[in-house]
Amino acid sequence: MDSPLSFDGRVVVVTGAGGGLGRAYSLAFAERGASVVVNDLGGDYRGVGKCSLAADKVVEEITNKGGKAVANYDSVEEGEKIVKTALDAFGRIDVVVNNAGILRDRSFGRISDEDWDIVHRIHLRGSFQVTRAAWDHMKKQNFGRIIMTSSASGLYGNFGQANYSAAKLGLLGLANSLAIEGAKNNIHCNTIAPTAGSRLTQSLFPEDILKALKPDYVAPLVLWLCHESCDENGGLFEVAGGWIGKLRWERTLGAIVRQRNQPVSPEVVKDNWKKICDFENASKPQRIQDSLGFIIETLSKMDSDGGVSTNHTSHAASSTTTSKFGGAIGHKLPPFFSAYTEVDTILYALGVGASIKEPKDFKFIYEGSSDFSCLPTFGVIIAQKYLFSGELAEIPGLSINMAKILHGEQYLELYKPFPRTGKLKSEAVIVDILDKGSGLLLLVDVYSYSGNELMCYNQFSVFIVGSGGFGGNQTSDKVKETVAIPSRPPDVVHTDTTSLNQAALYRLSGDWNPLHIDPNFAGAVGFDKPILHGLCTFGFCARHVLQQFADNDVSRFKAIKVRFTKPVYPGQTLQTEMWKEGNRIHFQTKVQETGNLAISNAYVDLVPASDILAKIPSEGGELQSTLIFKEIGHHLKDVGHKVVKKINAVFEWHITKGGNTAVKWTIDLKNGTGTVYQGPAKGSADVTIILSDEDFMDVVFGKLDPQKNTD
Repeated sequence: MDSPLSFDGRVVVVTGAGGGLGRAYSLAFAERGASVVVNDLGGDYRGVGKCSLAADKVVEEITNKGGKAVANYDSVEEGEKIVKTALDAFGRIDVVVNNAGILRDRSFGRISDEDWDIVHRIHLRGSFQVTRAAWDHMKKQNFGRIIMTSSASGLYGNFGQANYSAAKLGLLGLANSLAIEGAKNNIHCNTIAPTAGSRLTQSLFPEDILKALKPDYVAPLVLWLCHESCDENGGLFEVAGGWIGKLRWERTLGAIVRQRNQPVSPEVVKDNWKKICDFENASKPQRIQDSLGFIIETLSKMDSDGGVSTNHTSHAASSTTTSKFGGAIGHKLPPFFSAYTEVDTILYALGVGASIKEPKDFKFIYEGSSDFSCLPTFGVIIAQKYLFSGELAEIPGLSINMAKILHGEQYLELYKPFPRTGKLKSEAVIVDILDKGSGLLLLVDVYSYSGNELMCYNQFSVFIVGSGGFGGNQTSDKVKETVAIPSRPPDVVHTDTTSLNQAALYRLSGDWNPLHIDPNFAGAVGFDKPILHGLCTFGFCARHVLQQFADNDVSRFKAIKVRFTKPVYPGQTLQTEMWKEGNRIHFQTKVQETGNLAISNAYVDLVPASDILAKIPSEGGELQSTLIFKEIGHHLKDVGHKVVKKINAVFEWHITKGGNTAVKWTIDLKNGTGTVYQGPAKGSADVTIILSDEDFMDVVFGKLDPQKNTD
């Protein structure tokens, strides 16, 4: 046998410890070195009366054997006082055994409000109060063990114990949630359903059965579950008379009762009842992820079968059409303004993976770069406020549970590159509402303006889980459609590993959803840990395309459309596969570690390089380079003082045409805040550059490297 389990240095609170199970736990913990707070109000099994004798007697038993214990006589509804007793006497708290309870047995029709309330106050609320008082102390010390006491009545029901059964099963739900929330801080919470002789059961069993159901036979399970070496968390155990068994949920495979072109009716449920209740090949869900994952998978199967019929409950039910959303479609959301600076655009670039490790990213992350630019997909940041401000929940004629929103698809179109700073006004409209069977699809168009000039257009496809089946349209000509990828190997594959801090960094651009940072929240909605923002992955992919096919020239970015399929976890590697077909770059993005598609049927539309050149005036003898020099002059107004300090030189440019000097330009980065003017330098030039108009433009567009192509 292994060495005995020790509780030296541990402090244990046991409620309802004046007799029965609580007394057995207290004696057993103390015998193995724990310091014990023996809590007992001293009332009878119905919760009537108060006396210190019961707790004092158990403390005396412990101290007479050389153990350490103190008594507490407070009700469990005053949990703070009980925990304070432990802190005052022993300086910490490591274990809470919620054992206190009473009975007020009545058949259901005879239960009074008082009988119901007092049972819930002692069992459920009392366990909550004591555990909550200990919780933060356990978190700070990164250790805690909690026991909730349910019962067979709570698990299976029992005549005359509706109040008691409800409270006892409530404790199981409380324990399961605490097990999830406490796991990261090494706080484990388990539930036992004991059957033993006590003040509560002494009138239920004959004497010989009571002897066989000694509380001493339950205590070993409690001690093991509370030991620091026990990894069990979120378990449920029945225990009695030296026998211990673990319980779990079991679920049938069930039956899909929503079929294409058939109404959903009670008759359909009746016809499938045997299958619904057939436990052969049953599953055994252990977490909410198991439950939700199966349901979502089933809903996906129904949708992939071609849609489902309206969810009528009888053949006589009236049809519901999209007209029920007449007040919502076309509804304009309140406009809002958003200002940004270089800090915001740099923070966004870092959030979507731009890095000093990649020299071509420098223009996105350093404001002093001569060609500093804002990533095109920053356009979603400008418009995304509508998803997080709660405005969607205020749409007339449409009830939206914000907790059930999923981001299905995204379209972004740019009309011109974003300046390095700006203030934009965004206006949004609900353009359509579609019935996807398992949910409702909301199409939200957002237009963002700088003054009167349209800068970008977004379409958010927002899926609301569980709101479908109303008989509405399944398609719309308002949708910016995705496009299937070509049926050939990709032309380019680019991999990019996300940081473990990627979601924490990206959220600083405005998406504060706790799903992407809080492990407890992520676990509650079905994920093992926080996931990366879909729009963060979106930004990564756009960067990949821009880098591979446009040499990071933001002026060539026209539009992007993606469909979000599966989540990405921070730290995973994105593998973007790209196909070039004319000026459209098709792509899909996989998680390299799993092979799962994160983004599918996506594309980026690029502006042809020739179109960019065509925008530069060259008719009437005007040189293409003229606009570039003028643009440099405008740019110096913002950053000239910084550049002058760094460069401290005057450049004279001789631009030639047909072998002859056509014009001279001077860029003075030595005096004042810098200037650009046509003509020779007003003083002496530090550098004179002779270049043809054509070669100058090739340098500007990266087609010619001046360091490599010199005579």
